[in-house]
Amino acid sequence: MNMTEPLAAKPGALTPEVLKIDLAGEADRIGRWMVDTLVNKLHKRGVVVAMSGGIDSSCCAALAVHALGPKKVFGLLLPERDSSSFSSHRGRMLAEHLGIEYEVNDIAPALEGLGCYARRDEAIRRVFPQYGEGWKNKIVIAGGTERGINFFKLVVQSPQGEMFDKRLPLKDYLQIVAATNFKQRVRKTMEYYHADRLNYAVIGTPNRLEYDQGFFVKNGDGAADLKPIAHLYKTQVYAMVRHLGAPDEVCNAVPTTDTYTLAQGQDEFYFALPHAQMDLALWAYNHGRPAAELATALGIAEDHARLVYADIEAKRRTTHYLHARPELVEPIAEIHA
Repeated sequence: MNMTEPLAAKPGALTPEVLKIDLAGEADRIGRWMVDTLVNKLHKRGVVVAMSGGIDSSCCAALAVHALGPKKVFGLLLPERDSSSFSSHRGRMLAEHLGIEYEVNDIAPALEGLGCYARRDEAIRRVFPQYGEGWKNKIVIAGGTERGINFFKLVVQSPQGEMFDKRLPLKDYLQIVAATNFKQRVRKTMEYYHADRLNYAVIGTPNRLEYDQGFFVKNGDGAADLKPIAHLYKTQVYAMVRHLGAPDEVCNAVPTTDTYTLAQGQDEFYFALPHAQMDLALWAYNHGRPAAELATALGIAEDHARLVYADIEAKRRTTHYLHARPELVEPIAEIHA
């Protein structure tokens, strides 16, 4: 039996109950898979986990300790200039709770050297020329569930607290995202440094929503040797972290991107709905449930539910590249990936 299949949902009922799983059985199944993967496929001694203080990396770290014990798990805290102080606090808290060795590396100097902040701010100033010292920023998504195509808006806040927003031209959107993607890619560089140093494997932390919908950076947080929760919906990740005994402050962490200087929820940046509703929508779509049934379950209009389904499919199409392996002129028969 696949432990991620629903446990107690009534046949035909589309409720949050469909997302309930056998947490103890699933933790053990993931643990067995992790040990087998390390020993028989990757030939590595342990794992490196970048711990952002968020629920996904916390779940991966806790599952790794459950599978391997604390001595074979190395944690990394990789803050930068725009990181929330709560992220490092929760990361330290969990590392110490799990009893694993960990290290804190501030990646801001590396990002400064690469021009991450300067390139981002250059694009922001093309939209808001007054943007400067003391201002804050974030990007929000719009349009995709409002009978239109997805587009992005730039939101900035002045040092006096005034908020401004404008639709982002494509050129400026791409430059801001490209610049901020340095953050994920520099973090991954540090993860692989420590993995090489220890002969460990790198754990990737995307949950099912993120993996399915392409909410990761190619060769950044998308790069990893094993991804233990890519099959778990976000709701299931929260339940698993609690089951594994993480501190309440970690279990109750609100999903954020922790990338921009203004507070930013994942739903306002990328997903069509808050994570609990998005989980149910993706589960319903994956199981062929009609939009009318989703509408009833979420208390939204049927047209809105159809647009959510359309947005799921659109994101799969547009982010397919993120999952793709490098293209070759012809297969290399002697190499079996």
